[in-house]
Amino acid sequence: MTLLDLTPRGVTTDRLSTLPVAIIGAGPIGLAAAAHLTERGIDFVVFEAGGEVAASVRAWGHTRLFSPWKHLVDPASRRLLEQHGWTLPEPERAPTGAELVEQYVAPLADVEEIATRVRLGVQVIGVTREGMDRTRTRARATTPFAVRIRTAAGEVEEIAARAVIDASGTYTSPNSLSSSGLELLGMSEVADAVAPALPDVLGRDRARFAGRHTTVVGAGHSAANTLLGLVELARQEPGTTVTWLIRNAQAVRVSSSADDELADRARLGSRVDNAVADGRITVLDGFEIIRGRRAAEGVELIGHRDGDVVMHRTDIVVNATGFRPDLDMLREIRLELDEIVEAPKRLAPLIDPNVHSCGTVEPHGFRELQHPEQGFFIVGMKSYGRAPTFLLATGYEQVRSVTAWLAGDAASASNVELVLPATGVCSTNIGQGGGCCS
Repeated sequence: MTLLDLTPRGVTTDRLSTLPVAIIGAGPIGLAAAAHLTERGIDFVVFEAGGEVAASVRAWGHTRLFSPWKHLVDPASRRLLEQHGWTLPEPERAPTGAELVEQYVAPLADVEEIATRVRLGVQVIGVTREGMDRTRTRARATTPFAVRIRTAAGEVEEIAARAVIDASGTYTSPNSLSSSGLELLGMSEVADAVAPALPDVLGRDRARFAGRHTTVVGAGHSAANTLLGLVELARQEPGTTVTWLIRNAQAVRVSSSADDELADRARLGSRVDNAVADGRITVLDGFEIIRGRRAAEGVELIGHRDGDVVMHRTDIVVNATGFRPDLDMLREIRLELDEIVEAPKRLAPLIDPNVHSCGTVEPHGFRELQHPEQGFFIVGMKSYGRAPTFLLATGYEQVRSVTAWLAGDAASASNVELVLPATGVCSTNIGQGGGCCS
C-alpha cells in the first residue's frame, strides 16, 4: 500500500497560493465545499456540467427524500445562508428533491460569495498536473493541477488549480442492465425503450408509461420509488402493468423495519411488500440479463433463470440497477481505489454494503479520502464508488474535514464527527440497485 503524507500542508509555492481550489459539481456536496472554503477565506471555482446547479437532483426532483430537513443542510452552508436572512424549513419534514433545490441548494448558489465563482454548462473532461502525466513524480506535489473543461459553446480550456475536489456524483453513470457489468448486448437496438432511474411516471413522463407494460430492473430504493409510482399510475390508467425484475436469486427487498429512524424509507419498503402481495407488482427474480432485442411490440430481455435461457417481453425498461463512478476524466491522476467498490482504499471497508447501512457508517474525513495525488479528493456519492449507502450528512462532514486539511488546520481536519439516524438496509446488493434518497 502506498504511504501517504497525512499531515495538513499549507501552500508551498508562491504560484500555488494565487490559484483557486477547483470543485467539480454544483450539487449539495460541491456547494457545501464552496461554503466551507468561503468561511476559511480560500478562493475556489465550481464547475457544473448542467445548465443549472444541482442538475442531477432536479432530474429526480419529484422524488421525496428519506431524511428530514435537519439531516439535509450542511452547517457551514446554513451559517452562510442565515447571514442573508435564510431560515431552515420544517426540521422534521422530508422534502422532495425539487424542494431541496428550491429551498436550499439554489439559494446557497445565489449567495454572492459563491455565485461569482460558479461556472454553469461547463464539463470537466480531464484532470492532470501541469506538464506531466501520471508517471512523472519529480516536483509533482508542488505543481498546479490542470483542469481541462469544455464550455457550452464547445470551447476547450485548461484552468490551473491548487487542489481539486471532485463532487460530481454518479447519477449520470448508471450501472449496466447486463448482469455481467458490461454494456448490455443489443443496447443500441433497444436504447429508446430504456429509461433512467427515477422517471417521473405520474408527472413529466406520464404519457410514456400510461397504458403500457413497464419492467423495473433493480432491487434498491430507486426501484421501489418507481414501482410505487407505476402502481398508482396503473390505478389511474387502464392497461398499465408493472414487473419487478431482480437479478438476485430471490427478491431480497428494501427495508421495511420499524427500527429504521428514517420512517419514510421504512414505509416505502412496506408499501412495496403490500403491492407485491396484492398482485399489483409481478416479481421476476433470479433473472440474469444477457441481451436486449427488439420484438414485434416493445422489447425482449434475454437471460438465464434457474439454468434455462428465458425471454421477458415488455414495453419499457427502467434501469434502476444503481450507479458507478465515472473515472474517465481522472486517468492522469494517481488514484488508490478499492478493487471491488471503486471507493478510496481506506474508505471502502467503512462503507461495504454487505456490512454497513446508511446509519452505521463510521465518521471519516480527509485521511480516508486521500489518494497518492497530493491535494486531490473525491467526495460525496462518487467517493462511495458502487456502494449505495451514502447520506448527504456524510458528504458534508467529508468536505468539512477536507477543506480544513486544505487550510492547514490539522486539529479540525482530524476531528471527524458524524451523527446519523439508526437505519435499515440502504440497498440489498451493490450490483442490484441504488439507494435513494438521502
